[in-house]
Order: sequence, then C-alpha cells, then structure tokens
Amino acid sequence: MPFFRVAVCGAAILFVCNTWAQQAPQDGPRPAENTPQAEPVQQVEVKGGAYDPRRDDTASKMVVGSDEMLKYGDTTVTDVLKRLPGITVTGAAGRQGGEIRMRGLGSGYTQILLNGERAPAGFSLDSLAPELIERIEILHAASAEYSTQSIAGTINVVLKNTVKTAQREIKLGMGGGRDAFSRNGSLQWSDKDGRLSYSLSASVYRYDYDAGGLHDSPALDLAYLPDGQQNLLRLISGGGGGRSEGVNLAPRLNWNSAGGDSFTAQFFLNAGRSNSHSNYHTETLLGARPDVDNDDSRNRTRQRFGRADLGWVHKLDGGAKLELGLRGMVSNSSTGSATLGDIDGLGLALDRKVEVGATYKTLSSSGKFYSPWMPGHALSTGWDGTVSRREEERHERQRAVAGGDVPLASDDNFAAHVNLLALYAQDEWDITPRWSMYAGLRWEGIATRTSGNRFEDVGQRSSVWSPLLQTLWKLPDTKGDQLRLALTRTYKAPSTSSLVPRRSISTNNSQFEPDRQGNPQLKPELALGVDASYDHYWAEGALLSARASARRIDGYTRQGLLWQDGRWVSTPVNDGRANTRTLGLEAKFPLRAVQGATAPAIDLRASINRNWSQVAQVPGPNNRLDQQTPVSGTVGIDYKTPGGMLTTGGSLSFTGGGPVRITPQQYAYSSPRRDLDLYALWKFNPKHQLRLAVSNLLAQDYESNSAYADAHGSMIRAGVSGTAPQARATMEMKF
Repeated sequence: MPFFRVAVCGAAILFVCNTWAQQAPQDGPRPAENTPQAEPVQQVEVKGGAYDPRRDDTASKMVVGSDEMLKYGDTTVTDVLKRLPGITVTGAAGRQGGEIRMRGLGSGYTQILLNGERAPAGFSLDSLAPELIERIEILHAASAEYSTQSIAGTINVVLKNTVKTAQREIKLGMGGGRDAFSRNGSLQWSDKDGRLSYSLSASVYRYDYDAGGLHDSPALDLAYLPDGQQNLLRLISGGGGGRSEGVNLAPRLNWNSAGGDSFTAQFFLNAGRSNSHSNYHTETLLGARPDVDNDDSRNRTRQRFGRADLGWVHKLDGGAKLELGLRGMVSNSSTGSATLGDIDGLGLALDRKVEVGATYKTLSSSGKFYSPWMPGHALSTGWDGTVSRREEERHERQRAVAGGDVPLASDDNFAAHVNLLALYAQDEWDITPRWSMYAGLRWEGIATRTSGNRFEDVGQRSSVWSPLLQTLWKLPDTKGDQLRLALTRTYKAPSTSSLVPRRSISTNNSQFEPDRQGNPQLKPELALGVDASYDHYWAEGALLSARASARRIDGYTRQGLLWQDGRWVSTPVNDGRANTRTLGLEAKFPLRAVQGATAPAIDLRASINRNWSQVAQVPGPNNRLDQQTPVSGTVGIDYKTPGGMLTTGGSLSFTGGGPVRITPQQYAYSSPRRDLDLYALWKFNPKHQLRLAVSNLLAQDYESNSAYADAHGSMIRAGVSGTAPQARATMEMKF
C-alpha cells in the first residue's frame, strides 16, 4: 500500500536529518587547551557466568534468542530456521511455506510446538511474525516435560511472555523481487506498574507473489513400455499467483504477589486470508491425453485462530514450587476451490466447486510439581491433559458438461474427538560438580473417535511408555570440554486426517496426482534412539561441536499407492522397520579468539550435517526414510564496526538432493539447493535504525522428478520451479 512506502521513506529521511543535527558542532564555549583535565578513572569490568542452556542444562537444548531471529529482517519463522544447524526447510528458495525438518526427516517426525503445545491442524508458522517470539528452543533428544512425539526432535516456539523493561517500538518494512512483493508492520508495547506488568505485540503482513502474471513452471510426462519403447510425451506449462495477508495480536499480563506467587494471562489471536489461482496446459505429443488438457483453478482460504493461556506459579518451602496451567484454543477455517477443465477441440469438460468448513476446539490443563527432594536431586512430576474436537463439512458440486462426467452432488461431514493424557516424572541429579544426569519417564495415552455420514465410526486407542536418560560430563582438567549421551524412546501418532477413510478426488488422476484416502487401521510409529555429542568451548563465544545420533523405527508409515476401481489412490500404511543415522559438525567463534583483541569484530560460524537411512521393506540403493535430506550445511559471517553503528553479514545455506527410492515401484529426485542471504543494520541513534536484507541472492531453480515403474512399463514426471532474489527494508523506531 502507498502508506508503507511513504512511512518508510519519510521516516528514513527524518531520522538521517536528526542524526546529522545531533552530530553537528554545537555553538558555545569550549574548554581551553591548557585547562587541567580530571585524572582518568580506573574501570574494573566484572563478568558473571551467564547461564547458557546449551552448555549448562543436562538435557540437550539449543536456544535461539530474539536478537538472532531478527538479524536478517525475516518476516517468517521458516526463514529464521533454515539458517540454524541441523534444520532444513523444504521447497523452492524464495517462496513462503515449506516443511521444517530435523535430521532431514519430514512428515511429522519433527515436532513443532507453540508455547509447549501442538498447534491445531492447518496453522502455519509462516503466519507468525518473528517479532512476537521470545525464543526458539531446539531439543535434539526428547524430554519428559514435552510430548515424546518427536522422533527427529522438537522445535518449541515460545511467544514473548515476560516484561523486563518498558518498551515501545514500531517496525515498518517492505520488500520484493521479480515475482513477489511484501509489506509488514509490527508494534511492541510493554510496561510495568508496581507488581503488574503488561505488554502488547501486534503485527500485520501482506504477501503477493507473481502479482504481475503467471510464472511459468514447465514439466514433462514421459512413459516407456517394458521393452524401452516410448509411448507417452506430454508438455505441461503454466503456473500461478496469489495473495496472503493477516494480522497477529499477542497481549499478556503478569502479576507477582507479595508472597512470591506469579500469575500470567497470555493471549494469541491470528486471522488470515489468502487467494490463489493457477492455470496449467498439457500438450500431448505422443500417447494418451489426460482427462483434461487445461486445468484452471481458483482457491480461497480464510482462517481465524485464538489461544488463551492462564498460568499460576506457587512457591513452597525449601525451594519447591507448583505450576498450574489452563489453555484453550479455537480455530475456524473455510476453504473454497473452483476448477475448470477444458479438452482441446471439445471445450469445457469439468466444472467443479468444493467448499470446506472446519472448526477445531481444544481445552488442556497441565501441572508440574518441582522439589529439590534430596541433596543434588531436583524432582519434577506433572501431567498434561487435552480434550479436542474437530468438525468438518465438505460440499462438492460438479455440473454436467459436454464430454465430461455425470453431474455430482456430494455433502460430507465428519467429527473427530481426540483425548490425550500424559503423566511424567523426571529427576535431575548433580552427581559431582562435573557430572550430571537426567532421568525421565513419560506415559502418553491417546483415544481417537471419528464419525461421519459416509463411513462407519472409527475408534482407536494407543499408549506409549517413554523412558528417557541423558547425562552430561564436563571433562576434568579442561576449561570447556564436555560430553553428552542420551537414550530415548519416542513415537509418532497418526494424524486425525490420516485415519479418516474419506477419499479426496484429483483432477488428472495418475501415479503423480492420485486420489487421497485415510487408513483407520494406521498404528503409531515407535522409535528407540541414542544421541551423543562432544562440545569444546575453547574461548569466550567460541564453540566446536560434534553430534551423532541413531534411530530404529518400528511400524514405519509410508504413503502406499494402489490401483482401485480404475483410479490411483494414495493411502498411508505401516510397513516394517526403518533405521536412520545422523552426524553433525558445528563451529562458531569470534575472530578475536584466534587473532587476539586487536582483530576486527567479526563472528564466524559453520555447520554441516550428514544423514543416512534405510527402509527395510524397500530394496536399495537410495531407500531413504521419507525422502530424507542427505546433507545440509551453513556458513555465516557477521561484522560490527567500531562503535556499533553498522552491523552486516551473510549466510550461505546448502541442502543436498539426489535420487531416492520411496517404494519398490516409486522413485523421486530433487536437485541440490543453495541460498545466499545478506543483511546490514544501520543505527542512526539509540532509538532509530534501518535494516536492509537480500535473500535468495543466487536465485537457483529447483528441479524435482517423480517416477513409477512396474511390469507394465515406467512413467516419469520432471519439473522445474524458478525463484528470484528478494530484497527487504525495515525501519525500526523506539518511542
């Protein structure tokens, strides 16, 4: 909108003028050259040992603070996560969205939490502005306090919930590139009044992609008979565009009583909408034509999400405390799609409209009792209980057209009830000043019941015991060397949608665009894991780290592809055992740790992760788990000028690709990807600063191939997605 352009440009000009005025020589008497000067005061710097969760916690945890998250001026959480060691984000560079992965594993193996709880289905972290986040916690090994549905690991996004100092800050930003343009703004307002503290965080965003027209994404369909003779060649061209926009509000209140108790009330409100369109044309040069040659689609999504967290912390004698929490979430979404399909020379062959409305309600409670019950031991016990209900209605209408299918009128609805209860106990034991141990046990029980008008009621119960053991040993006669070891049992429960035996119909049905249907017989995946790491802290702010892990997964779930009633259908199935292993290396240090105090203020960091996996029921080679990312790495540098007026830096991320065998008949390939991001922060004065950033500077195209082969022959789909650099400018103002 013009308002953003005027506000940012006007603010920049005003603050540059103010800065120049403040730095200009001032009129008035100056001290004489021979005036005696006061003796310099000797300064003594006292440094306390700051608490570092990664270094000091027995349970392995890496914490990313708000300063690190805001460094590149990112507008989405996924852009922040892609630069962190051991985390990859799938999808083409420079685009919103993408699946967040640890150890290169997707499809729910990585647990994503919002304030320690799972967000409802359909909620995207891309709708959450980084300014609303206090920290991101990354747990490589499971903890009894959180759900153990974390085979690959846990990423816990913690919203801002404490007020340390009064703060009033506004940020206005805009950015764009060849195929996208974004605008965003945020407000941070916090203060204290005696024992009461309060704050409000708010953000708005708008993102347009391919706003000037369709962006071409070419693809090929090829097929061959068993003797190698080609019998299909199709050229697919087209693309799409759209717009998404939304608002976030996060008010919170904190009150501390005279007796030491604290009460918190935190709320999070999110509303967003998006509209998209796509048009694809298929030209058949050899072989059978698809169901439709031209596929024109319009999609609309509206979503509202609200969450309230109430907490009470009661301090007891002897350092013990009791924590109680009550949370409620309500989510409402509606989606609509309209699809028109043409056949060249015959005209309209498909006219389908689908409307889906869904509501998600959940109420949960938690309790935790902490007590230093004997010397060196800290015992915690607690519970988590959740009752949730999801209701969905789906209305599909398909009218009769020349050469097309018969008219269709379908009205579906289903309701899913999910009850979860978890009990846990954990003990942190300081055996010696250099050796500590963490032992935990968690039991989780899940009961799911789904009913609908087009299928029989489905009910399922499952429970998992998760023993957990972690230990930290700080090596003697060293300044900062330490070893960690963790043994865990984790699991992955089937999602509600994967249990519903309702079929979703595709437009051009094929091995690459199958119908989708849930499996009510799906069972949880169970995993036994071991993690080990070595950390070497050799100077202030300097770290060398090596990490290795392995998982054995029983009841591995994959997407099965079936031929039923003349159509291809994809459904999840349990398929035996899988194994995965990971090796990670990380280094970060200031240049002064190598060259001494006279070196410039440069910070360096690098990491690389190598992942391996094998699925027992799939023959090799390349029978990786869930299309696992085989290798990823990052290299970064940050520089601050003397005085701190300018801070700049860059980050290069690499994600490997390559072939993978999904099932005995299905194959896939993805190209390697490289992302180069740069940023600069100019501080005009303590209250005003300008942040500039460029992402996806290499603008690498993203290639992906899928293949299916059986006794009747083989079929291949190959596609390319283009990307473009994106530049952003953000003015940050405190008042």
